[in-house]
Amino acid sequence: MPSRRRFLKLAASAIAAPAILPSRALGAAWPTKPVHIVVPFTPGGSTDITARLIGNRLADIWGQSVVIDNKPGAGGNIAADYVAHSEPDGSTIFIAGPGMSNNKFLYSHLSYDPVADFAPVSMLITQPNLMCVPNSLPVKTVQEFIDYCHANKGKVTFASSGTGTTLHLSGELFKRMAKVEMTHIPYRGGAPATNDLIPGRVNVIFDNLPSIIAHVRSGSVRGVAVTTKDRVPVLPDVPTIGETVPGFDVVSWFAFWVPAKTPPEVVAKLNADTNAALVFPAVKSRFEDLGAVPKGSTSAELAAFLQSETAKWGPVIEDAQIKVEN
Repeated sequence: MPSRRRFLKLAASAIAAPAILPSRALGAAWPTKPVHIVVPFTPGGSTDITARLIGNRLADIWGQSVVIDNKPGAGGNIAADYVAHSEPDGSTIFIAGPGMSNNKFLYSHLSYDPVADFAPVSMLITQPNLMCVPNSLPVKTVQEFIDYCHANKGKVTFASSGTGTTLHLSGELFKRMAKVEMTHIPYRGGAPATNDLIPGRVNVIFDNLPSIIAHVRSGSVRGVAVTTKDRVPVLPDVPTIGETVPGFDVVSWFAFWVPAKTPPEVVAKLNADTNAALVFPAVKSRFEDLGAVPKGSTSAELAAFLQSETAKWGPVIEDAQIKVEN
């Protein structure tokens, strides 16, 4: 017959056990319903491509539907607000990039806090941007484009997927470092911007490589240079902007976030499954073919990266006095 002390110990364990087991079961059982990945730009752009590649693999891993929801507008703020105020059960994921670090400097008011309202899940990919011009523009090099800008002051336009995106900031940085004049034309995504670049309605774009590389390979636009400090393996003959404009270096990135109060067990499972998806051979090789680098990370590493990007780009945006009306 067990002693009173032994009985009390067993009773305490029995009482404590229900508080632990459901928590563990929650992560193991999730997801129990379709998961939505919210994309802050239109279909066809680099963010959308990334979401669909990873989402398809996650659907296979989970045996559950993964739906891509495109909610473009306001530089990603519409989508961010939607996710920040969604049910924190893991069924709504936000795929976002530099807007998470930059929008607080671009907009006078945000309806969400990029740190307090989100739980970081994992870094997804990094990628260069590619400076492209329409075939009708008589330039083939960065220096020729700079000369063209000088000869056409006040007439040169550059397109972007939205104010504050790396496409926009690449153009602003190029303006200042190359000492040229260009007018920014923001679109609601990379795809519509490219649609206007091809016939020459805008003069240049600094687009995410996965979005634009098919157009470069098909010959519908001309790739002039990459924005990173090093050339990229998929386009080894394309120079860097830095080879003409010393010190120029811009890299784009995407990551997963969920609403802040999402259970940590769900965040941990989503992190593990996302990192597994990124190294799956078909997914990894497809990203590499598009010029992107699958990265993956821990949640803590993503949080630290966001902090470093905020510290890097905040002063640039403020010095350039880039502001967007809400």
